[in-house]
Amino acid sequence: MEEIPFGPGSIDPAGDDAVLPFEVNGLDVRGRAIQMGPALSALLARHDYPLPVSKLLGEAVVLAVLLGSSLKFEGQFLLQTQTDGPVDMLVVDYRTSGDIRAYARFNKERVAEMDVDGLSKPELLLGKGILAMTIDQGEFTSRYQGIVQLDGVSLEEVAHLYFSQSEQIPTLVRLAVAEMMTREDGGAAHSWRAGGLLVQYLPEASIGVQRDLPGGDAPEGMEHHAEEEDAWAEATSLVSTVEDHELIDPDVPAERLLYRLFHERGVRVYDSMAVREQCSCSRDRIQGVLGSFSAEEITASIEDGEISVTCEFCGQKYSFDPQEFLG
Repeated sequence: MEEIPFGPGSIDPAGDDAVLPFEVNGLDVRGRAIQMGPALSALLARHDYPLPVSKLLGEAVVLAVLLGSSLKFEGQFLLQTQTDGPVDMLVVDYRTSGDIRAYARFNKERVAEMDVDGLSKPELLLGKGILAMTIDQGEFTSRYQGIVQLDGVSLEEVAHLYFSQSEQIPTLVRLAVAEMMTREDGGAAHSWRAGGLLVQYLPEASIGVQRDLPGGDAPEGMEHHAEEEDAWAEATSLVSTVEDHELIDPDVPAERLLYRLFHERGVRVYDSMAVREQCSCSRDRIQGVLGSFSAEEITASIEDGEISVTCEFCGQKYSFDPQEFLG
């Protein structure tokens, strides 16, 4: 990637639906930021979700993009939850090409029964269960999967837990999603906006060494750990000032937010990476899957003289003549 020094007026904003990598050398911080607009609106418009479910899925989409866009190879990043909550499954599929698709499975009655306070808390919609993050590099490689327990925590909190347990990298994640209503041609237009910020502490030297002695008694050569931990403390303090509206406001592009946070330490941004709402389903792919079914499985799949398959991600329906697979 081409490195670009950042300051007011120095570069054009990345805009919506583009991941913006950055680094702050003065704090040994690396990360990515994004604002999502049309891609998220198109994705959520494919399903008739209640508003709280759409917002929760939007958070999962932003989180998957922030995590998946770090991959340095062609592949797939899959984020999936399985829980006992009203929203018992979220699935987000991010491809390193920038294509993303997602869906949520939920219980209409349980969502409708929740009070206003419950609907405003994503952790209550999720309930208890697991969140799995899977990295797939292709047909001839092994998958990597990390699993984190969900126990009444938000997606932001579970991301922190994942990096603390699995990667042991100090990490902060901020997510925000909002429904937008604007006036167009005398009527109201509905859309979604979202934003996310992932900040990681990645110094050349390790941090976090447990110190059993008071600071004044630190052994010779250990003092640098205090300086490194101070740098991460400063970074977390700065990120804690970010408000939800800053993450989603089109008048506060990611570059401006990063400059506000880190300009005193020298923030630099890199080329952005586009994100597109794009499903990977196809008639040929589904036909290939059905071709692997036994005759008994094909027969059991016939309804009204045909086999119908609807993609859970995009809602596209594919119909097949059973004789294609029984001949």
